[in-house]
Amino acid sequence: MSTEQWRGKRVTVAGLGVSGIPAAKVLHGLGALVTVVNDGDDERSRTQAAELRALGVTVRLGDGATLPEGAELVVTTPGWQPDKPLFKAAAEAGVEVWGDVELAWRLRESRPGRTPAPWLAVTGTNGKTTTVRMLAAILQAAGLRTAAVGNIGVSLLDAVLGDEEYDVLAVELSSYQLHWSPSLRAHSAAVLNLAPDHIDWHGSMAAYTADKGRVYEGNTVACVYNAADPATEDLVREADVEEGCRAIGFTLGTPGPSQLGVVDGILVDRAFVENRREHAQELAEVADVDPPAPHNIANALAAAALARAYGVPAAAVRDGLRAFRPDPHRIEKVADIAEVAYVDDSKATNTHAAEASLAAYDPIVWIAGGLAKGASFDELVRKSAKRLRGAVLIGADRALIREALARHAPQVPVVDLDRTDTGAMPAAVAEAARLARPGDTVLLAPACASMDMFVNYNKRGEAFAEAVRALADERA
Repeated sequence: MSTEQWRGKRVTVAGLGVSGIPAAKVLHGLGALVTVVNDGDDERSRTQAAELRALGVTVRLGDGATLPEGAELVVTTPGWQPDKPLFKAAAEAGVEVWGDVELAWRLRESRPGRTPAPWLAVTGTNGKTTTVRMLAAILQAAGLRTAAVGNIGVSLLDAVLGDEEYDVLAVELSSYQLHWSPSLRAHSAAVLNLAPDHIDWHGSMAAYTADKGRVYEGNTVACVYNAADPATEDLVREADVEEGCRAIGFTLGTPGPSQLGVVDGILVDRAFVENRREHAQELAEVADVDPPAPHNIANALAAAALARAYGVPAAAVRDGLRAFRPDPHRIEKVADIAEVAYVDDSKATNTHAAEASLAAYDPIVWIAGGLAKGASFDELVRKSAKRLRGAVLIGADRALIREALARHAPQVPVVDLDRTDTGAMPAAVAEAARLARPGDTVLLAPACASMDMFVNYNKRGEAFAEAVRALADERA
């Protein structure tokens, strides 16, 4: 859309916060008549509202259910669920609802004299942030101007409207964002994996899966899927893509034609090479991936596939992976104490992520627990039971994990700390150290959200690392 099309357009922004406020400011700057509606009317909301009102934006606090009279468009923050009364009213009035990602997509051509950067998009239940950051590192190693954007790092609105020009963008997209992005068309996209998550928001696993699948719609070059997760390939088959767009798989095993995979410790490409039925291109070594856990190698293969779809040379894949360093609290080794490794994967906030983390080590003393978000732990424990030396449980829903351990791993000693205070972490580390033997890994992979005890998973990981360092000092 041109900037002139926004002048005088009556736009409702649903929700304040990290995406609502920037959207309101951008729209107001384009000349739209903006009204922000927000459910909350607390001190923080009033401070944010005052900032917007000073610019000339109308803000209605404590009234997020009513569609303002004359609204021509609703732009929503990702957290607002589709069943909100505001959206029902918009549908009845024939008013479109976009998310902030959709807004950025529509505005990407609004800068005169600038060619919009294509998007390489990543979604999935787990691994999105790591994969996007790996992808950005690979693109940078190829000498391309890029940024990790979307549900990570730079906001998409800043990326498409800011002064800095990009050749290509590495875009992380959540299922929430994809739900509200009807016209998004990426150059290439990947769905890393699918497991039950955010079902309360989407209403069903089918709806959650369908929203993830939107990332493939209109792809022009490649739809990247996980060969170990058939549901991701099913989404590729169902997608309406541009003619010539290819299905590209990634696998931890030997790749077939049109796949990337692993052969004798080498990441190889049999998709973006001549005569892919007989030849493969070496990209990097497994040792170039930090850390070289199986699910992280899968992330690296997905990132490499998207980069290769964009035409990046093999050497840049290797150099980018070597330069990449994971974010804190994602399979991060804190210390080795008395021949026991202590690993922080506080980011494993659901069972799917915890399963991948547990698969990377053996034997394990597992620290787990928190808010289950309606999850069941039976399958996780069943798959991981043989790797467990012991388990230490904390948090509000630890009983669910304890019961799953009793059913599927009765031989594993369990310490139930019966605590939900932040001071429980040092006690958990001490109990884990007592259970561990030389060669073991004490792994914080909670399989639960953190908010029963900590502000977020970062604070939980920091508490674990602090407790481990204190243990190291004590034993020094």
